[in-house]
Amino acid sequence: MSNNINLKQGLNIPISGTAAQKTRKDVAGTVVAIKPTDFKGLLPKLLVKEGDRVLAGSPVLADKVSQGILFTSPVSGTVESVVRGEKRKLLEVRIKADKTTEYVDFGTKKVNELSAGQVREALLQSGLWPSFIQRPYGIVADPQIKPKAIFVSAFATAPLAADIDYTLRDEFDNIQTGVNAVAKLTDGGVHFSLNGVNFNGTPLHKIENVIHHTFTGKHPAGNVGVQIHHISPISKGETVWTISPMMLAAIGKLFNTGKYDVSRKVAVTGPKAIDPAYVTALPGMSMTDIADFYDNSANDIRFISGDVLTGTNVGAEGFLGFFDNQVTLIKEGNEYEMFGWAKPFRTNLFSASRTYFSWLTPNKKYDMDTNLHGGPRAFVMSDLYGKVLPMDLYPVHLVKACLAGDIDKMEKFGIYEVIEEDLALCEYVCPSKIEIQSILSDGINLMLKEMA
Repeated sequence: MSNNINLKQGLNIPISGTAAQKTRKDVAGTVVAIKPTDFKGLLPKLLVKEGDRVLAGSPVLADKVSQGILFTSPVSGTVESVVRGEKRKLLEVRIKADKTTEYVDFGTKKVNELSAGQVREALLQSGLWPSFIQRPYGIVADPQIKPKAIFVSAFATAPLAADIDYTLRDEFDNIQTGVNAVAKLTDGGVHFSLNGVNFNGTPLHKIENVIHHTFTGKHPAGNVGVQIHHISPISKGETVWTISPMMLAAIGKLFNTGKYDVSRKVAVTGPKAIDPAYVTALPGMSMTDIADFYDNSANDIRFISGDVLTGTNVGAEGFLGFFDNQVTLIKEGNEYEMFGWAKPFRTNLFSASRTYFSWLTPNKKYDMDTNLHGGPRAFVMSDLYGKVLPMDLYPVHLVKACLAGDIDKMEKFGIYEVIEEDLALCEYVCPSKIEIQSILSDGINLMLKEMA
């Protein structure tokens, strides 16, 4: 076991609705969606039209900037519709799935006999290259770059996050194959971070050809950005890649079986979930395919692809994101609360500070909703962010630099080390109700534009 890194700052949000470790159903969706919006920095080029026949692994989209990067169909079927938004922005490609999936045969390969170039080409052709996220900025990795290192977070601490040991318990061999493949793409090794509390209890500690690290602490200890900060911080001019164990398993299946198979166990969670548990599904799964997990007769549920801090509100007719293995169902909080925070007793509300009495019942879970409990206020200096962010940064200064569009100060205060998910807890505890993730996203987009 490696030396453990204990993080003292952070916050675990005690929301109810954890998924039981059982798989209730296999979701055989009739329609799946490929969403270009899942991939930051992508300028999509449509490669199909309505009515076209595709197989699992057939190209559907390409990146206009780097046309070697393909985005392929997770199912076989027929392109049902192409959904566009304002200014004809491409939002979704919906595919009506066959009852039985037919796959493009990419051929099985022995990873140990492949060169880095051959691994890269196989991932590009199959559509698995977008599994890599490049930092700085959290964009799809540039295949022309050799990263300083590749980082994997093999545990999750986000609210109601899917249990990685459960979701990947049958994928050990595929993950090992995936690790062996991606290790050829960097000289800095694959850094594999595990939960120090359960290091020996997870089979993933037996993964070879990696550099093991362990972390303990509250959320965001499981965020790969936080781990990178403590292992090998990103300096200006450096590039690293990150990838999830789930996508490593998909890469392993590509080489072991010759198939583009991105199926996964998805945790259906949240206070509004009925008997929260897991389903076997594909990215692009429709929320209507898990209708037996909720009762939306009052039209009061927010459907989140991901967790409550960083997930996307996709709506009742929306679809699961490419990188997500969790759906969170939470009540839309639209009730007016008389007296608000001034009420003396609020036993059913959680407080990150000691404003309420939740600190007296540390093991209690709360049926949280989307109420903000207040509106935007002046953005003042505070030490609250530092209490939940285990990184040696100045988050308030960074966010204000993003607001001002000051690139020099954004660099000075750590824009290269963070993406939106890393400051999500800062947004949660913010007394000013500032949309920090949105502001940081705007700052990152400015950096991409100006530093290109």
